[in-house]
Amino acid sequence: MLDVYFPLYILIFFSTLILTAVFEKKLIPRLTENAKQPIYTEGPRWHAKKSGTPTMGGLAFLLASSVALIIASLFGLLKISGEVGLSVIICLFYAILNSLVGICDDLKKLRKKQNAGLTPVEKLIMQTLAAMLFLFLRQLVFKDGTAISFSFGSIDLGIFYYPLALLILVGIVNCANLTDGIDGLASSVAFAVGVSLFYISAALSIDGAIVSSAIMGAAIGFLLFNIHPARIFMGDTGSLFFGALIASSAFTLHNPFIIIPIAGVYALEGLSVILQVVYFKATKKRLFKMAPFHHHLERCGWSENKICITAILSTLLFSLPVYIFYLP
Repeated sequence: MLDVYFPLYILIFFSTLILTAVFEKKLIPRLTENAKQPIYTEGPRWHAKKSGTPTMGGLAFLLASSVALIIASLFGLLKISGEVGLSVIICLFYAILNSLVGICDDLKKLRKKQNAGLTPVEKLIMQTLAAMLFLFLRQLVFKDGTAISFSFGSIDLGIFYYPLALLILVGIVNCANLTDGIDGLASSVAFAVGVSLFYISAALSIDGAIVSSAIMGAAIGFLLFNIHPARIFMGDTGSLFFGALIASSAFTLHNPFIIIPIAGVYALEGLSVILQVVYFKATKKRLFKMAPFHHHLERCGWSENKICITAILSTLLFSLPVYIFYLP
């Protein structure tokens, strides 16, 4: 274990948490006046009462994480290694690029006063370009290979590595976006994913531990205002930032594919949407009462807080195979 750097991780966690909470408190009154969330008309009817809740709260933890990670990267460059500092910056850069896509989406929704911003194709093109740039920078700076590591050895994916890596980056970002549908869920899952990533990174990757510390701090700081009943929503600004920071941090561990089970809740949410569409087209019936899956649980009578707690526990459970087959 890299015990010598634990004070650094703790400092990043608390600084990100505190800055997120401070920025969020400042943002809420301003966003309440200028950025009221349009509610999805095809969503659960009981969500109508949430209309007018301010959105784009992700700006707070975007700023907080940026401050904490830029300072941490400078520390890494000066006191640890250039590789650590640059790795943190590249992860943050990728997350900011995706958050900019979210900001454009949120602003378009607000201007139109409806829950329809950028088209799926527009978002996908921008996210794919951001992911390609991220992979290019990783290759340019760190000469990332095409082999993925496990506790029992490694597997070289060859030319298949890059399209699969691209799919993971774009997929996790979009699944994180789908998870942001009820109070506290996206931030709860981000926190649990951050815990699992930190547990692994603390043993193997200083840069990964730095990024996951910021993820945990940002998630808790935002959750203070987003737990049901939410005072503010993160918007695509925040969900795309979290998804990108989580996906990119997995690349610091030399096996980005471990993020699939760790972010299993994200994957299930995305899969539920795909299955719902395919099943409906084939049978003209619905497989779930509503998709993504968290809305199905709502329609089954689950409270929003119960769904969040279950998602946290599920994330930790899904991470167990990674502890077994990845950690040495």
